[in-house]
Amino acid sequence: MTPPDVDLAREAPAETPGLDLDALRFEPLADRPSKVGLADLGRPSAPGTSLDDWLDGLPDLLAGRGLKRLRDAIIRSHQGGTPVVAALGGHVVKTGCAPYLIDWIGRGVLNGLALNGSAAIHDLELAIAGRTSEDVGPRLMAGTFGFARETSELFALACDRAAGSGCGLGAALGDLVIEHGGPGLDSSLLVAARRSGIPLTVHVAIGTDIVHMTPRLDGASLGRASLDDFRSLASLIARMAGGVWLNLGSAVVLPEVFLKAVAMARNLGHSLDGLTTANLDFNQQYRGLLNVLQRPGAEGIALTGHHELMIPLLHAAVVNRLDGSEK
Repeated sequence: MTPPDVDLAREAPAETPGLDLDALRFEPLADRPSKVGLADLGRPSAPGTSLDDWLDGLPDLLAGRGLKRLRDAIIRSHQGGTPVVAALGGHVVKTGCAPYLIDWIGRGVLNGLALNGSAAIHDLELAIAGRTSEDVGPRLMAGTFGFARETSELFALACDRAAGSGCGLGAALGDLVIEHGGPGLDSSLLVAARRSGIPLTVHVAIGTDIVHMTPRLDGASLGRASLDDFRSLASLIARMAGGVWLNLGSAVVLPEVFLKAVAMARNLGHSLDGLTTANLDFNQQYRGLLNVLQRPGAEGIALTGHHELMIPLLHAAVVNRLDGSEK
């Protein structure tokens, strides 16, 4: 039974007026703006299709469009004589992608390199020993992680040499690797840069690399050597109007280095008009998106995927189109 003090009429919810569906406004499909058209769709390749035709047949949408835009920007920069510079983290070297960049160096496509400490260390080890990368977990527990003698000694010596001569850390490392010798010299970015005469700079964050654990490393020399490299890189970036900056697998250090170098260039009145920036990584993270793609005011292209797939694909896209245009 309903309690006598409840007023059913008063408690009932008010009716909501219905929408006048007949008043909805429609428009012809032909007049509606659309983001995808038939010309944007992919074209399946036939047997024997060339790589260049396969790339052109990719959907002209999202990453498919971005890959082709980046390919064209690199070729345009190369043919126009403006710098193409690659900045890379250690994982790019560890996944076997240095030979693609070395090939670009040999073709004159790549005009500069910026490495973080990890990339320089992995490149050095591959050059002198033909091997790199440790299983960190077990070796950390055993107290053996990061204590390869030659790696630490050569790095410390390079810092001393660079600080004494002012040549920069990347150049000193390249010279020492060549002097030391080893089975991987032809697969080394440090060596390729020295042999070709293009700038290669190394940018360290103290305490992040295994070589910082040796007592042989002088902090003043490390700081001086890497600071000289930063200033050299800033000078290169100031000349990058119409060029291309490729951030390959560095989520923090090199996006920050790039942003500060851009700030210096703009403060000194250098134009960066026509600069194209690209961020290639497993994930598009904060600093890559903002510091590389958005804040510099350039045309930004984000390509997400595994380095061992994306970098060879971009290399092949550039080389095939470039070879075709030069025949």
